[in-house]
Amino acid sequence: MSDLYAKIDNSSLLMFLFYPRRQHGKPPEGAFDLKVPVDDGISITCRAYRGRDQMPWILYFHGNGEVVSDYDAIAPLYNRRGLNLLVADYRGYGASDGKPTFTDMIGDAKLILDYVSSEKQGIGDRGGWYVMGRSLGSISALELAANYPEKIKGLIIESGFISVAGLIRHLGLPSPGGLDLLEEEYRRLTGQIRQPALVIHGERDRLVPYEQGRELFDSLGSGNKEMVVIPGADHNDIMYVDSEKYLEAVEKFISASQGLPD
Repeated sequence: MSDLYAKIDNSSLLMFLFYPRRQHGKPPEGAFDLKVPVDDGISITCRAYRGRDQMPWILYFHGNGEVVSDYDAIAPLYNRRGLNLLVADYRGYGASDGKPTFTDMIGDAKLILDYVSSEKQGIGDRGGWYVMGRSLGSISALELAANYPEKIKGLIIESGFISVAGLIRHLGLPSPGGLDLLEEEYRRLTGQIRQPALVIHGERDRLVPYEQGRELFDSLGSGNKEMVVIPGADHNDIMYVDSEKYLEAVEKFISASQGLPD
């Protein structure tokens, strides 16, 4: 997989697929930042928003134009439902060091999971860890769910795709070669996922069409999986078109997989 991503990393595609912003505000009351070392002189910033100690944490990988502080206004919606949210940046985003590439994004995801799930960081894993990926973040989430099932209790994908290959084609970007093989590899990868899974997608998503979300859902090897479509929602307004339906789906998914009453 890394060889296939190296072709993208060494092409002009990165400027179309990553939109790093150096914006990083002070954590709001009740939230705190963690600096996760991922390489020599390079750390990734994550922001933790605590809901209830007895509930699990969601490790959240955001979209390609977002940073962790964008979630200061969104995280309270999760917290009000008792959900703990930890949002991770990518290299070159917010206060994180380095420059983003797909190869590093995938490798860093495992290092971030190991770091934040350690009791030493004041978070712990009393209720276990779920992984969630929005849009570009679906790549990190799928990699963790497939390759580290002992650490991940469930998978949530929002506005996601089975591989970046489909997105490159949809946007009409120049192909670096090997996209068909990359897509095949991710179909195999998603077929290995056995944890409970929830896929949320906007009905009118123009950036990542519904069909790509449906293809991802169908490819998941999970015996317990659900797809929730938000009517009328596009790619970037999905949380606001029907936040009640969106958050209720997440809350019920986690409660069911935890064996908790609705």
